[in-house]
Amino acid sequence: MTASVPTLPPAQSQALALRYDREVATRRRRVLLGVAIFIAAMVTSGWMTEVDLGKLFQNIGAFGSYIVRLAHLANGEPVWTDFGEWFWGLRKWTVLLGETLIIAYLGTALGAICAFVLSFPAAINLTPSPRVRFVARRFLEFCRSVPEIVFALVFVIAFGLGPIPGVLALAIHGTGALGKLFSEIVENIDMAPVEGIRATGAGRVAVIRFAVLPQVLSGFVSYTLLRFEINVRGAAVMGFVGAGGIGQDLLEAIRKFYYSDVSAILILIIMTVMVIDIVTERIRHALTGTPS
Repeated sequence: MTASVPTLPPAQSQALALRYDREVATRRRRVLLGVAIFIAAMVTSGWMTEVDLGKLFQNIGAFGSYIVRLAHLANGEPVWTDFGEWFWGLRKWTVLLGETLIIAYLGTALGAICAFVLSFPAAINLTPSPRVRFVARRFLEFCRSVPEIVFALVFVIAFGLGPIPGVLALAIHGTGALGKLFSEIVENIDMAPVEGIRATGAGRVAVIRFAVLPQVLSGFVSYTLLRFEINVRGAAVMGFVGAGGIGQDLLEAIRKFYYSDVSAILILIIMTVMVIDIVTERIRHALTGTPS
């Protein structure tokens, strides 16, 4: 016995086909409109910022020649022919790189602590007061809206040269960035444990401790480790304005055209960041339960 395939009446089938064609046409128009807006925005941005493509292509070779110079010593030989000459300042650079890591670590730790405290007032499901949420969220926005390098410049003027301005700059910016992420994690928790703890008459601290933290702690740690990776790169730049770390030596080498020194320092920074990325990535995957 063969099964019959049900068919729609011709009028109904034609109406559905027309409706499908209209939906496809509408979606196609939206995509084309989005592409047109994107291209128009790119052209307008290039015009307003006076981007000269002719000048870019004319001088692109200078960038390539600079990269080639980074691969050669002062005597014109390739850097790999004399590692002793290439990494002559390895001991000093290692100390400065360690200072950069400490700056990133302290800045991340202080930023994570402040973000932890402010994430709960900024979460709508734990803070019913609109005024408290408004103040907490606007403060976090201020912290992450100002670039770290601007904060570092201000603190260098206030505290002088050294690691302290870099630590404070990374801490403030990290507070805003992590506070936003932490509050979003808190807003996505299961509220059943919270309501259960509240039903016993527990206070706000007890609710956070026993109902919220078990759900958000792994996410907090994961984002903090990710922020540490970002801050290591940021701390290397802090030295450009005198905020400690290896960035100051890197800037000096660039200004004095010590090409081999620039490449050696860049390699040290890249290798350090790669190791940190690999280690923290595995820790984050272990915390979230995702395969590495």
